[in-house]
Amino acid sequence: MTTASSESPTSRFPTLPWGTSAPAPPRKPYSPETALEDVPGLNYALHLFLASQMVEAEEYCKECDPNREHLYFATGYGLIQCFKGLMSFEDEDLLAASNHVKHGNTIANEHRKRAASLPTRLVGLVLGSLNTSGVGWIKSMTPVERHAELVYAETLFEKAILGIVYSGDWLAFIKEALNLRTTINIYRQLGQFIDAADAEAQARGEGPEDTSIDAHFRSGVCLGVGMSNVILSLMPSKVLTIIELFGYKGDRHAGLAYLMKPGGWSKDASQPAVPIEREGIRRPICDMALLLFHLVFSSITYDGVDITMAQKMLDYHQTRYPHGVFFLFGQGRLSICRGEPAEAIEYYRRAVAVQDQYKNMHHISLWEIAVADLALWDVAASLANWRALAKDATWSKATYTYGAAVCLLELGDEKQKEEAATLMAQVPSLRQRIAGKSIPLEKFIARKARKFTDQKGRLALAALELSYLFLCIQHAPRAVILARMLPQTDALIEELRGYRQSPEKPALYDGYFWDDWCLAQFLRGVCLRYVAYPDADAVVDPEEKLDMSQADAEREATRAFEIVLKDGPNITLDHYLNYYAHFEYGRLLACKGDKASAREHLELVMSGKSLEASHVHRKGKYSMENALQVRTHAALEALDRKDRL
Repeated sequence: MTTASSESPTSRFPTLPWGTSAPAPPRKPYSPETALEDVPGLNYALHLFLASQMVEAEEYCKECDPNREHLYFATGYGLIQCFKGLMSFEDEDLLAASNHVKHGNTIANEHRKRAASLPTRLVGLVLGSLNTSGVGWIKSMTPVERHAELVYAETLFEKAILGIVYSGDWLAFIKEALNLRTTINIYRQLGQFIDAADAEAQARGEGPEDTSIDAHFRSGVCLGVGMSNVILSLMPSKVLTIIELFGYKGDRHAGLAYLMKPGGWSKDASQPAVPIEREGIRRPICDMALLLFHLVFSSITYDGVDITMAQKMLDYHQTRYPHGVFFLFGQGRLSICRGEPAEAIEYYRRAVAVQDQYKNMHHISLWEIAVADLALWDVAASLANWRALAKDATWSKATYTYGAAVCLLELGDEKQKEEAATLMAQVPSLRQRIAGKSIPLEKFIARKARKFTDQKGRLALAALELSYLFLCIQHAPRAVILARMLPQTDALIEELRGYRQSPEKPALYDGYFWDDWCLAQFLRGVCLRYVAYPDADAVVDPEEKLDMSQADAEREATRAFEIVLKDGPNITLDHYLNYYAHFEYGRLLACKGDKASAREHLELVMSGKSLEASHVHRKGKYSMENALQVRTHAALEALDRKDRL
């Protein structure tokens, strides 16, 4: 009898960091009844992927399932292609990924329990025993059919996301939105089935869980139910109102609890309760979803965000995957959230160094490094990364080009300004659309590029303004804010004061004086607000000595915002400043403890009322309106819970 290690084609694949070798290849011919025998193999492929051995993971899936007929290998391979497509954003990659995911969805559908005939379904509406939906329907399935139902929901979700990104029209968007609705319904039923089975097990005195339900299935249901709740809870309030009419409501804390279950995470323990040998296949993905919420979505919400929990998870997975690019990226995000951009850059550079298989993954790190450089106000270093992205990356050429242009303007010699003008002229034509809609950030920078042309090659504080939108000021060390950022605003304010006092005013600011004046005051207020009140998650050295006291910074920030609110009606183009000023002033008032006044300003932003001059008749939304609405809604919720802003 030969061993798998001597003859198996899978023996050439690497051993995982904790000693697990590649499982033997699946039995041939394939039978749907043995579909779950493939789970250990796909589990191995997943861990290869997380250990930055992506190509090996792909090859293993193809070698184990060359005909793409296995439930788990076909859908696992499709998930990898989905990831690759979203990383490159190239049409051909997105189309290829969509085809792979559709095939996986078809395979999953073939493994599902066959629906009853129409007459039986109609009778089932009256007789619960014949109902073909809900807990009873899931309970009547075999384990393979239940896994197929789960995988069908997962591939339907992937298909919807790819369809929305690739399609570019509203009809496709509506179609895929209906697929998302189906996905959520399936997850709901599977979650209710597990709850019912566990309740029955407890009633029989068999323990807290039904042991006949395997950990792989449980982890998938936790992932689906958890993410559904979290995603719905992040929807803008206007959208959420419509969604709730159809019976969908996102419970964020319940969703986060579901995502923590597969690993056995708790706030009280530093290590997860579930060991590697007993975890479900989707457990690492649940952990990654939690890290995504705590470290990325924390920029638009406060409720449920737990940086300490994220640190515990990263410590665990960095030990488990010492060269795992995803967790190095997570460490970089954690450092950014803690106001340590220099440390973040080191993690992102390691993320670039540990793998060279998926070049598109380098672009995530290059983007984050470019933003972290701006948080350190190292404009030259940021420029180098924007250039690299503009050359190779494909997500948002307009943003990369604009980022390079504003850095060139900031650096400022004549040759650099000429190059900046060339890049600015390219920005509007580089914009993309998703589901037929413009990307808000790209729309903003296109407006700015046109303003640059209208002003004959001038754009005030463009690099610092972009830094604000990327939350660089929020995550910058206070010493950097005072020494490098604040002088930028103060210099422009002095220049503008001189312009107002000049008897013979040059044409430089004709038509746009108040835009530049309010922008400079607004950015000054933001800088000083974070000197007075650093971000809640920032690591602040208690021995740090600054050139400005908290009281002075608070007073000057208040004064700057009040100037914007007073002079904002005079703005010609940058009307978004009127709304963002109320938002930032409201957050400053909340930090000072004046919650009532803070609420007034925040509710004014949410009210939908025009905060511009009466003669302004703007078509459509102001710049970055949706982003501000989401952040303002989160800030109001934080006021209700008395959270720090």
